[in-house]
Amino acid sequence: MIPGNELIFCALGGSGEIGMNVNLYGCQGKWLMVDLGMTFGMNEYPGVELVFADLDFIEQQRDNLLGIVLTHAHEDHIGAVPYFVQELNVPIYATPFTARLVAAKLEEAGILDEIELIVVDNLEKFEIGPFGISYLPLAHSIAEGHALLIDTPFGRIFHTGDWKLDDEPQVGTPATAEELKAIGDDGVLALVCDSTNVFNPKASGSEGDVYRGLLDEVKRWKGRRVLVTTFASNVARLHTLGRIAKATNRRLCVAGRSLDRIIEVGQASGYLKEMPDLVDFETAMNLPRGEVLFIATGGQGEPRAALSRISEGNHQISLEAGDVVLFSSRQIPGNEIAIGRIQNRLSDAGIVLVTDRQSEIHVSGHPGRPELEAIYGWLRPQILMPVHGEIRHMREQVRLGLSSGIPDAVFQKNGDLVRLAPGKPGKFGEVEHGRLVLDGDIIAPADGQAVVMRRRLAHNGVVSVAADGRGKVEVSALGLPLEEDYETFLDEARRDVADALGKTRKRSREDRVEAMRLAVRRAATRWSGKKPQVQVMLLED
Repeated sequence: MIPGNELIFCALGGSGEIGMNVNLYGCQGKWLMVDLGMTFGMNEYPGVELVFADLDFIEQQRDNLLGIVLTHAHEDHIGAVPYFVQELNVPIYATPFTARLVAAKLEEAGILDEIELIVVDNLEKFEIGPFGISYLPLAHSIAEGHALLIDTPFGRIFHTGDWKLDDEPQVGTPATAEELKAIGDDGVLALVCDSTNVFNPKASGSEGDVYRGLLDEVKRWKGRRVLVTTFASNVARLHTLGRIAKATNRRLCVAGRSLDRIIEVGQASGYLKEMPDLVDFETAMNLPRGEVLFIATGGQGEPRAALSRISEGNHQISLEAGDVVLFSSRQIPGNEIAIGRIQNRLSDAGIVLVTDRQSEIHVSGHPGRPELEAIYGWLRPQILMPVHGEIRHMREQVRLGLSSGIPDAVFQKNGDLVRLAPGKPGKFGEVEHGRLVLDGDIIAPADGQAVVMRRRLAHNGVVSVAADGRGKVEVSALGLPLEEDYETFLDEARRDVADALGKTRKRSREDRVEAMRLAVRRAATRWSGKKPQVQVMLLED
């Protein structure tokens, strides 16, 4: 589908889930991609850590793809870049902080010298085919969060990226209400808007409030080790914790490679200038308990991150009864069990836990309803198109936008082709879309045979059966809940297979293999109630 003399939008990821953002704008025969993110594998993809949007639609049109513009450096917006940019073979545009993190990913993948990474270090408009692009700074939970102003022959798109309103952002200078009103005065055809917190009746809150809340908490726990866990990418929060370490006369120690990387990139980009000198683990552990402040990764329950290892006693940092862990982050849906497991281990050791439900030590980076209503009023778009959310979030933002006076609102989801202009905006078709997974070193379909089989193995186990032409049968099983009855089951299964082979001696090889499979599976079901996968090897002379 090649765009004609029209303005088209198509999301391949991020519209129907939170994460994995990939957005396409089409105009006059060309496509522009905004963001190329990933999400993390959940229980539905056993053995998989990373999940990507299927880009087959745009890969087939890569000759018409002009470039990739990145709004900011969160993984759900840049994480897929090193896996697909070679195939797409187009320039990447990013602001300095984002570009440094992307460059590190490309270098790690060994492809940095092959990719054109264009650093946009000002807010001036630049042209990409029929698209005129300007970055507009907005507050978010990472340095250099930006909206995109996308000028086209059919009107201006305001693509928010991830954003919030914050009068005390701690890092960066977001656009003011007056600047946003001026953009609205010039005319906005479509507002393509973050939907994450549309159900939140309150504004997201300010990083300035978090500074004061964290300062009060750290002051409160005199004479104790205090560890703060937060999202490593939240440069404003790291800036805040650096200030707090100085204000409370504590030395600062960080644990987690992603924290090291963000601090290095942040300082190279002109941020975290007030960060105090860091101390290593050994120095930190030798300091008086009330004179050290730790920052650690792992607040989302990641099993290999620093906080998990600390809670297990497998880290150079150790905490004792009476020490304090501040969870300066929200629980991402799906991580509750893993986070609870770590919190229970810490609590069992007598460590005090403080979360954002007890104290104002975290705020979201996404807009609540008051912020959404404010930006509607400032920009006054002709069309609202929600993105970055599950179906329920985007449906609700459609309702909110219409009730706020926006003339048109378009609900869309991954794979929908939406014509924004000319004419009445709306869906006019669908394209191929889906999910891919990074399975080991291979990018494979998320619903492919390997993942499907792994789910079945996880639920029902596997039985292997082998037989030779002389009638010898061997059976083994994994994942069946037999324990004490295992050997008895094996004996019976071997007899059943031998009987099945005897009854099918004159039939085809395929029939004999199927008879073996059914015999051993029926035996497993009789003994365990499970219907395992079965591997069959028939060795005949």
